[in-house]
Amino acid sequence: MSRIVVVTGGTRGIGAAIAARFRAAGDKVHAPGRADCDVTDEDAVARYFGGLGPVDVLVNNAGISASAPLAKTSLEQWRTQIEVNATGAFLCTRAVLPGMRSRDTGRIVTVASTASHIGYRYTAGYTASKHAAVGLMRATAAEVTGTGVTANAVCPAFVRTDMTAASVARIQERTGRDEADAEAALAAASPLGRLLEPDEVAHAVTFFAAAEAAAINGQTLVLDGGGIQS
Repeated sequence: MSRIVVVTGGTRGIGAAIAARFRAAGDKVHAPGRADCDVTDEDAVARYFGGLGPVDVLVNNAGISASAPLAKTSLEQWRTQIEVNATGAFLCTRAVLPGMRSRDTGRIVTVASTASHIGYRYTAGYTASKHAAVGLMRATAAEVTGTGVTANAVCPAFVRTDMTAASVARIQERTGRDEADAEAALAAASPLGRLLEPDEVAHAVTFFAAAEAAAINGQTLVLDGGGIQS
């Protein structure tokens, strides 16, 4: 049966790969970018989801990152990352949850990060926001325990996306390394020893969204080659 799926931040990178997987399975997919639905804007989220009707699967994928030592992290950088990565997931989850509860069926999957489990240098805002996103998922899971609704999170290491390319560029700028060496430095942060591909994350998301995953709730699936035990 075709489902209604919403993938926030679904126009590129991980979001586009997730949307493609659901479409290939025959689902009707809405993949809004910021121009379609600013997930930090309460009214915009309410309007967007209000026009969709029942949502069967929500993927909280919209996200941003910035890198700076804590002492040089601006309040604007901090707030922006918290608003997109955590508040955005909250507003979208809140928008779909009542309908899922009333129908006693639904899947909520949050794309977090290995930074939701451990801290990385120079990522105070990002790490805090991803910890918050996973905390939101766990609280949601606690509320829906014993129902047909589940909430889980996928936590990848660095993925080959525009966001990671920006991180590579920052490393190049600060250290003088070439692109290959800068990318290798990021890849070395996980036992996997390479960047993940977007479709690997998409596979994990569709696993949590499957009908057969009804018994899995409140869990994080870490994609890093085995460094973090979730």
